[in-house]
Amino acid sequence: MDESMRQEIQEGLNVVELWNGVSKYIFYGKTGEITSNNEKVQNLSVKSLHLTQLSMVYINTIMIQQILVEYNLIGKLTEEDKRALTPLIYEHVNPYGLFPLDLEKRLPYIQYEVAA
Repeated sequence: MDESMRQEIQEGLNVVELWNGVSKYIFYGKTGEITSNNEKVQNLSVKSLHLTQLSMVYINTIMIQQILVEYNLIGKLTEEDKRALTPLIYEHVNPYGLFPLDLEKRLPYIQYEVAA
């Protein structure tokens, strides 16, 4: 196997491992395992986990975009920098506490220019 193929496979595995790590972090109760034999409960657990993950990725993406704009970094990122960016971060999330949301207030919409 050539080096570029090996690197591509490794990068894919890293993404999967990161996604699984996020899953375990979010779904921490009962050691992260679905313990019910009831198919409806299992389905609800998995869908709840996916919804939570996707919501976290959405919020993280917005936060990363805001940081890139605020510090004028969009045009300064190298291809390697861009590959290293990921919204699959969770160190700022406290799974045991509250995640304050103001449902009366929308997240700010920022119009970004698309590079040609």
